This record gives sequence, C-alpha cells and structure tokens, in this order.
Amino acid sequence: MKLTCTQENFKKAIYSTERVVGKQITLPILENILLETDHGMLKIAATNLEIGVFLKIGAKIEEEGTITVPARLLSNFVNNLPADGTVALTVIDQTLHIESGSSKAQIKGLQAQDFPIIPEMEGEFLFSLPAQEMREAIPRLAMCVSMDSTRPELTGFNVLLDKLEVKLAATDSFRLAEAVVTLVKDNPQAYDLFIEKTGSIIVPLNTFSEVFRVIGNDTQEIKIGIEESQIFFQVDNVRIVSRLINGKYPPYQQIIPESFTTRVVLKKDSVLRAVKIAGIFTHSKAGEVKFTVNSEGKEVYVQSRAEEVGENKTILNAQIEGPEQEALFNPRYMVDGLQAMGTSHMVLLMNSGSSPAVLRMVQGEKREENLSYTYIIMPIKN
Repeated sequence: MKLTCTQENFKKAIYSTERVVGKQITLPILENILLETDHGMLKIAATNLEIGVFLKIGAKIEEEGTITVPARLLSNFVNNLPADGTVALTVIDQTLHIESGSSKAQIKGLQAQDFPIIPEMEGEFLFSLPAQEMREAIPRLAMCVSMDSTRPELTGFNVLLDKLEVKLAATDSFRLAEAVVTLVKDNPQAYDLFIEKTGSIIVPLNTFSEVFRVIGNDTQEIKIGIEESQIFFQVDNVRIVSRLINGKYPPYQQIIPESFTTRVVLKKDSVLRAVKIAGIFTHSKAGEVKFTVNSEGKEVYVQSRAEEVGENKTILNAQIEGPEQEALFNPRYMVDGLQAMGTSHMVLLMNSGSSPAVLRMVQGEKREENLSYTYIIMPIKN
C-alpha cells in the first residue's frame, strides 16, 4: 500500500473511529484500526464486535493494499503532528511508514485478513433524524441510562418509532428522561411496514455516544437503517453499525402522569443553585432535599437538614398554579435534570409527595412548556 491524503481528513478519520477500540486480551487485533484502499479511497475502520465504525476519505493511491495498526499509537502520533498539508502512508513487510512534513514514524501492524468483517447494510435507509436535535437529546438522555448489567434492557435508549416522530427514552428506575425528535421517512413504504411489526427497539448507550461524537456543527441529518437485529447510522461520511439489545423495555409512558394539580415556574439558575447548596447539607450522596410549594405566598422553599452537618433553606419566588405541595428529592438527580434544561426558566409539575414529578423547559412570555424533553423524577418516600 502506498498513498497520500490530507492530514486534516486523516486526523478526523482516526478520531471518528479510534474510540470504539478497547483493551482486548483474547483478540489483540481488535485494538487495531484497519487501513485499506478501496476504489480510489482510503477506508478506515474499527470495531469492538458490538459497535463498528468506518469511513472513507479521498486519497492519491499509488499502490493498493491493507494493514491494521494499533489505534492508540496511531492516534497519539497523528494528533501530535505539526500542521501540514499531507500524510504519506506506505506499507512494507507489515509495517506502516508514515511521513508528514518533517515527522516520520514506523508502526508495526497485523495482517488485515484477521480483522473482523464489519457488517454493511444491504437495503436502504428507513428514516432520517435532524442531527442538531439529536446532538441536544443524546446527553440529556445518557445520564439516565442504567449501569446495572443484570437488566440489559435498561442499559440503552428505548427508541419508539411513530409516523411523524421518534421518542427516545432512558431510565435507571429512579428517574426517566424522554426526548421527542421529528423524523423524515427515507423509504416510506419500508418504514411503515417496519413500525407495524416492531415500532420499538433498544439501542446501546455506547452506540449513541459514538453517534454524538461524530455529529459536527454543520451536520444536517442522521440516516438510520435497521436490519437483522442491527442498526446502521450514517453521519456525514461516517458509518456506524451496532447490535440492538434484546429484551422488552418497560412501558415507561404509563408512569408519566397525564395531568398535574400544581404547576410551578422557576428561574432555572436560581433553583439549580438552591439545590446545589441544599445538597451540601445532606448527610450522604443519597441524601434528600425538600421542596415546599407555598401557593399563597408564591414561593418555593428548598431546604435540607442533617444532624451532624447543619441545615439550609433557600426561598425562591415562583409562578404557582394549584395547591401547596411538599416532596423530598435526591439532590443529584434533581441537579442532573435542571442542568439538562436549555432555557432560562423551567416548570416543576407535581401531584403529591409520592407521585412522579416532571421537569420541562418553558419559553416565551406565557411560559409555554416545551414538550421536546421531559425529565421525570421519583420523590423519596418519607
């Protein structure tokens, strides 16, 4: 193999692929990145057998060929190169020779024939999602994904497909987040047939993390296809393939109340600061912060108390509709939800101190609720 490509494209390609590579004791080749010439392009790929990522970049190819080299070593070298126009790659006796400007390196590789085959989609993409909406939604959901491997269905995002939109949800049983994203059908007939049969899939958190990483400021759409328990993403020139999680996601929509008796609008930064302060005065990470809604006084009290530490109380002005409420919340879960709010004001919706409470963004003079993101938090039973 002998070729030349731009340093900028090569760096971006390595960045887009190397994160899926992990420490593999039993299969050392999975620690490598595949470099392969393909119809006048340079193909760069990586996989951990659960997620595969590959892309192609333009290159001036003098000799065809292929090799796999350690991902971390290649990445560290390329990222420390001084800015230069091009990178020259040559393979001699299973060693990759790299030259860029005044910098040169030789990296010993492994034969590409032992590199796992990354599945490619046979049919067409089913639908597309707006990339910038997904860029906002993914981190807002990721914090709620469970790390408990005994319940694998909760270690990913539940993706509910509908005619005009996609609902993505994540929960760890203590709080839940749902994002609603508009969709475009790329293959309407196949899409409608698919959602009649399935309609709901579970995608691993790590897969969406990789999708998030490769979304650029100018990325317009994410194309998605689903085939044989695998999901395919196309983000600009990057293709990501992942297995789906087998299992049935809990019917989470049943726990979201259809209506609320009390509606409280607050300045997000003020309530976030109050919860952080109250968290200092809890006796442990699993401590509790009390919210008291004073409807008559149009105030919310955020307070905490621990015998060995002390106590704290913050009074917040609020727009309140409905009866008084009192509930205990985990301060960390409440902070997570508040930090996900992308507007200056947010609304707290409650029914009682023992039923799920909801946080949503509000906007405009009328403080209308933005239904694109919903954060549900379970109160702590007293």
